[in-house]
Amino acid sequence: MAREIIEGKLQGNERGYAFLIPTDGRVEDYFIPHSDLRGAMHGDTVLAETTSGSGNRTTARVLKVIERGITELVGTYYTSKKGGFVVPDERKYYNDIFVPFGKGLRAKAGDKVVVKILSYPKKMNPEGIIAKVLGRQFDKKTELKSILFSYKLPERFSKPLLEYADSISSEITDKDLVGRKDFRNLLTFTIDGEDARDFDDAVSIEKEGDNYRLGVHIADVSHYVKSGDIIDSEAFNRGTSVYFPEQVIPMLPNKLCNDLCSLREGVDRLTLSCVMLINSEGKVLDYEISPSVINSSSRTTYTTVQKMLDGDAMVIEQNKKIAESVFCMSELADILMKKREAEGNIDLDVKESAISVDADGNIIVEAASNSKSHKIIEEFMILTNVTVAEYMFYLENPFIYRIHEKPSEEKLQTFYEFLKGLGIPVKRKKEEVFPKDFQAILSKVENTPYFTIVNRVMLRSMQKAKYSEKDVGHFGLSAKHYCHFTSPIRRYPDLMIHRIIKDFINGGVALEEKYGGKVGEVAKQSSLKEKNAAEAERAVDDYYKLLYISDFVGEEFDGVISGVTNFGIFVELDNGVEGLVKAETISAKRRLEYDEKNFVLSDGTKKFRLGQPVKITVAGVNLGDRRAEFLLS
Repeated sequence: MAREIIEGKLQGNERGYAFLIPTDGRVEDYFIPHSDLRGAMHGDTVLAETTSGSGNRTTARVLKVIERGITELVGTYYTSKKGGFVVPDERKYYNDIFVPFGKGLRAKAGDKVVVKILSYPKKMNPEGIIAKVLGRQFDKKTELKSILFSYKLPERFSKPLLEYADSISSEITDKDLVGRKDFRNLLTFTIDGEDARDFDDAVSIEKEGDNYRLGVHIADVSHYVKSGDIIDSEAFNRGTSVYFPEQVIPMLPNKLCNDLCSLREGVDRLTLSCVMLINSEGKVLDYEISPSVINSSSRTTYTTVQKMLDGDAMVIEQNKKIAESVFCMSELADILMKKREAEGNIDLDVKESAISVDADGNIIVEAASNSKSHKIIEEFMILTNVTVAEYMFYLENPFIYRIHEKPSEEKLQTFYEFLKGLGIPVKRKKEEVFPKDFQAILSKVENTPYFTIVNRVMLRSMQKAKYSEKDVGHFGLSAKHYCHFTSPIRRYPDLMIHRIIKDFINGGVALEEKYGGKVGEVAKQSSLKEKNAAEAERAVDDYYKLLYISDFVGEEFDGVISGVTNFGIFVELDNGVEGLVKAETISAKRRLEYDEKNFVLSDGTKKFRLGQPVKITVAGVNLGDRRAEFLLS
């Protein structure tokens, strides 16, 4: 085998080995044993060469560290005879950081700290200095603060930015209304969660014979945030708002996201509207995208709308102003869902959790709602995003698309082999995969015990959606063109494309000259920031789930196996809380065999596989490893 030199980024593992992710975009990654890392660590960019390895794994070894990826991290401080050391919170960062005497900033054993790495000795642990003491380990505020720091999330806006935001006038003048469609006499309203504070989308609907005129009205953030100003620069750096159970780190300051750009009830607000004429088969016959002004008639919640759809007479009477519109919207949403299903939309049924904290500080973890009221807004936003993307694609203007590429051949092969291992008769008829192929698989297993497992493995086989200046379509939605247009308060790409659309509508702007060099940069930055925010949200959610399940030690629950490894099985409860059943607790006498290809762990007599229903007892919570531990009942 000819050896190849590859540049890539290391993705570490808590067991000491790493994977090399090539920087040239190739799908294949390379396994690097701990002995071949040669001092390289998680996050580093390295030069490596392929090796013969063993088995079916493609392996490599590090030749040279090009750039250190992590120079500062969060962990727990412990003392030792020679000084101290920091155990990183990031499990992928395998090495502890040695802190010499006099470099510990008076940290005590058990403190959560920020450590700055100063040197990387090849045959010894990295050496560093304590830059900040965050607080005591296991203290809730400290743990949350450590997660924010780990993901480099800014908790505050600068004073100059806040002063600039406060200086923006709240008054809407006649000049602001020039060139805008006036929808203030149209019945528009918002539908959001009970705890929502910013409302960036409002909807309206009118029945015209057999057709529906649907209006989706989005806050015109671009009117207030100008390209290159201090707020715009900070919004670009943040990329997105980040949502935690008890905290939001917004992309925009409060003056904008909760005031000027929030479509509050009974207040004139500047918007960008997409008004679509849709027939009884869900086809958009005509549409108009225009700057506009609205005055929302009602601030409505998903709960209220659902009660209306469920026939609650009292709630319908209390909301009679919008009742006819709500039922009309429900009717249209059904049509749109049916149309998307016919086109091959992949509707994965993967559990999500809704985490909240009550007035007494108790954590509540429930299965996220998938009600009809949520689906109405989801369908309308998807249709709007598709319509806007098609509009800009055919104009051939610079733009930012939301793309979802087809699964790689390697992952597809693994997925189909997995289905074969389950005994599910699915044959690949084509070299190229289409969304309808995945949809057909889900239909085939819908009423079988394998439904949950196939959903999970299918999701793992698919690429991650991202932003791009090149339009390659959205595989999961089975859409040729797609973008994010509907949330400029919390997503920077939406804000950017609002500017492009308005400049095109108003004319007189050389769009290629103005935006051609920017859209790629914004797409790349926004994808990175979105990924970072999603990981931070997951880390905080997982911590809240740990605190929640710690009150149920000794209690029994139903669950399904959500992960299978050589060291045990992960079990997920109905509300999304997940815990590990260690291998040694499954079978103390028999050696367990792990079938990596089919996600099966076996002791020779009993098999444990993804999606299998099991009963567990909560054994405890390991807050240090941030992991719940279960026992099979």
